[in-house]
Amino acid sequence: MVTLAEIESAAADLSPAEKQELMIFLATRLRAEGATLPEPRTFTRDEMAGWIEEDEADMRRLRERP
Repeated sequence: MVTLAEIESAAADLSPAEKQELMIFLATRLRAEGATLPEPRTFTRDEMAGWIEEDEADMRRLRERP
């Protein structure tokens, strides 16, 4: 592969696990080369609990549909 288009096409065929591995590889390389990347986001337990509660409520509503 020599072009970005070819790389993008090949990446589209990867499994989700392989795509995740590729993302980690690229982020590691970028950081090693001095690129400025956003810091990982952090969330409070309350934020995560709220999202889970919202997701579960959405699932209940989905299951209740005729």
